[in-house]
Amino acid sequence: MENSTVDGKGGEKGENFSYAMQLVTSASLPMVLYNAVKLNLFGIIAKAGHGSKLSPAQISAQLDTQNPGAASMLDRMLRLLSTYSVLTYDEVAAEDGAGCERVYGLTSVGEFFVPDENGISISPLVELLHDKVLMDSWYELGNAVIEGDVPFNRVHGTHAFDYPSRDPRFNELFNKGMVGPTAITMNEILDHYKGFEQLHTLVDVGGGLGITLHKIISKYPSIKGINFDLPHVVEAAPSYPGVVHVGGDMFESVPGGDAIFMKVASIVRKVYGLIL
Repeated sequence: MENSTVDGKGGEKGENFSYAMQLVTSASLPMVLYNAVKLNLFGIIAKAGHGSKLSPAQISAQLDTQNPGAASMLDRMLRLLSTYSVLTYDEVAAEDGAGCERVYGLTSVGEFFVPDENGISISPLVELLHDKVLMDSWYELGNAVIEGDVPFNRVHGTHAFDYPSRDPRFNELFNKGMVGPTAITMNEILDHYKGFEQLHTLVDVGGGLGITLHKIISKYPSIKGINFDLPHVVEAAPSYPGVVHVGGDMFESVPGGDAIFMKVASIVRKVYGLIL
């Protein structure tokens, strides 16, 4: 039987063990990212100016904390994010002249977690996907394999698309979480796709708060937009020029138009993946 120990010489077995240990501790990254968003660490760095780099002490000074160990804890979080190219990392002379200190800045990846000039970022999506309502579902995945049913349904007693109507807090979190990736994706689509030019009426099925139609009609104002989603979703939708919000169930009927757009519905299903 092969010896199960891993010696210090490395080799293929050592590399495989290191990778296995990386998988074991892989929950660290999403939870650090989630808490970095909750603490607004990306926003604090961004506020210092483009290209700025801050030390953990400088960042912790802008948090509402009396914890003397906050800077040290932040340093560990920021260092992990830097290893995944979310932040830059450098060592500079400490301000007090005693040795060196680490400083962190935003990478082009990290900038996606900072609201742009229109208030758009993917940070709300981080908060959504790591909310307890969704995270609890993962613990039921194994039981769902053995016993059947959907993990989310097992935990909450209803389907993931029905649940928000029962939980106003989560409904708001869900709607905000969809805005960022939708807006960013639509900006790219509108830069390259010309298929909307001849349309008069466009129906967005599963359109959420209507950001997709808002983006399209901002570029093509002659289009009449119908934002179609569940009633509890469109109730929270803001007013946009050229967009009418309609509540209903896509499995029963869908408003008519020249074209039907279903991008957001597709995104939502991909986002939820296995837990739906």
